[in-house]
Amino acid sequence: MAGISVTLEGDNIQLAFQKGEQSTAVVMDPHAARSLVRAVSQLLTAIGESSEEGGDDTPEELVDVTSQTIDVGMDEHGMAVVALQAGMMPPFLLRLKDDEARHIAQSLLEILNSPRDVRVSHGDH
Repeated sequence: MAGISVTLEGDNIQLAFQKGEQSTAVVMDPHAARSLVRAVSQLLTAIGESSEEGGDDTPEELVDVTSQTIDVGMDEHGMAVVALQAGMMPPFLLRLKDDEARHIAQSLLEILNSPRDVRVSHGDH
């Protein structure tokens, strides 16, 4: 059986694997780590596995925005940033790469430009 460890390396996350004499480590920024968590969760769902707690903490759970405002701006590196609060979570910043921000903006425009009855027929999104 392979050994897996997860540790912090400064502001990044290190995921290390060891099997026998071979070992590999990957250092990820928080954005990449969240993407990995979502991808693994989706794969587990696809093969019929669920969390031991019954899936209450799956990343796909929908949470309503509870912020009075949603702030959109740029960080010190020129990346798009969205600031908001959702549900019981503390306020957070969502940093987006250009292609991610464009994808979200385009997708939201397509949804908003669709008639309401079309949105409802596609799961309200």
